[in-house]
Amino acid sequence: MPLPQTPARILLGTVFALTMHPLLAADFPVPAEGDWTIRDFHFRSGAVFPALTLHYRTIGAPSGIPVLLLHGTAQSGASLLAPQFGGALFGPGQPLDASRYFVILPDAIGHGKSSKPSDGLRAGFPRYSTEDMVEAQHQLITEHLGIPHLRMVLGYSMGGMETWIYAQKYPAMMDIAVPMASLPTEMAGRNWMLRRLISDTIRNDPAWMNGNYTTQPRSAQSSSVFFGLATNGGSQALQKAAPTRVKADALLDARLAAPFPADANDVLYQWESSRDYDPSAGLERITATLLAINSADDERNPPELGIMERALQRIKNARMLLIPGSELTAGHGTAFRADLWKESLAELLQQTPQPMK
Repeated sequence: MPLPQTPARILLGTVFALTMHPLLAADFPVPAEGDWTIRDFHFRSGAVFPALTLHYRTIGAPSGIPVLLLHGTAQSGASLLAPQFGGALFGPGQPLDASRYFVILPDAIGHGKSSKPSDGLRAGFPRYSTEDMVEAQHQLITEHLGIPHLRMVLGYSMGGMETWIYAQKYPAMMDIAVPMASLPTEMAGRNWMLRRLISDTIRNDPAWMNGNYTTQPRSAQSSSVFFGLATNGGSQALQKAAPTRVKADALLDARLAAPFPADANDVLYQWESSRDYDPSAGLERITATLLAINSADDERNPPELGIMERALQRIKNARMLLIPGSELTAGHGTAFRADLWKESLAELLQQTPQPMK
C-alpha cells in the first residue's frame, strides 16, 4: 500500500534524491536529517511542554517499507549508524537494504539533538519516562511523517524497552517487534540499583548545585564509567583485556581520562527515565510477531532470572534468540553486534506475513 505523501514525506523525498549518490563507508545512503516540534506535549507526570523538538534521521526513500529503529540510553539515533550495527543492516543485500526499506532513527526525548535539559531549562526540564519517549515517537511517525503502519519496530537496550511498550500500546501499528538487550518487567534488581547510583552520585556532588552548575560535575563521568564497567563489556572479554592489575588499572585510567562531552543533567535524566518502566501488565495486548534478542552474558538482563521465558508464554507469537557468551562478546553490548543476529532478522522479515493491501 503506497504511503501518503504528506509535506514531511515529500520534503524527505527531496532530501533523499539529493543525498542518494554519496555512500557512507558502510555502503548505505547518507542519512537525511530533520526536526519536528510537538506543540503542548503532555508528559505522564502532568507537565505540559509548549514546544518539544524531536530530531530524526532517515535512510532510504520515503516510498520504501517503513521500519523504526530505537537507540540505547545516553546514545542517539546516530549510534545505530555504526559499522557493527547499521553497517551490517542497511547496505545492498542486507536485511534492511536501504533500496527497499525506509529506516527511521529518532533521537529520544532527552537525547541527541532532541529537546533535553541542557538546552536551557536544566533541572527545570520535565522528568520524562519510557512511555513519554514512545508517545513522542509515535506522534512523529504518524502525524509528521504520515506513516500509518510500520513493518517493524526494533530497539537496542533502552530502545528495546521502548519496543516492549510500543508493541502493547499500539499493537496494530507494526507487523514485527524486536526488543533487544531488555526485559519485559519492572525496572528492579541490580539494573535499577546501579542506575540509581548514577543519579544519586550526581545529585550528591557539591558541584551539581541543584542542576545550576557553572562547571560540569566530574561525578557524571566517574559514575558513568563505574556503571559501564559494572553492567557492560562481558566478564570474559574484560578479563581478556585486563588479565593483570596493571592492565586493569590502565584500562580504567584510560576510561576516566577520556573526553566526556555529556552534560550532567542530561545524564541524570537519561538514567532516571527508566524509573517507572514496567511493561509486564500488558504483554497479552501484543499482536506483532515478536523476536526478543538477548545475550547470555548480559549483566543488566541476566537470563538465569527466567523472566523472559515466563513473559513470552503470555504473547501469542513470540520467541527468543539468546546469544551465547564468550570472550568475543560484550555482555550487555553483545546485542549491538548485528552480525550475531542479522540472519535471524532476515528470516523473520521474510516469513512474517504482511497485512493485505
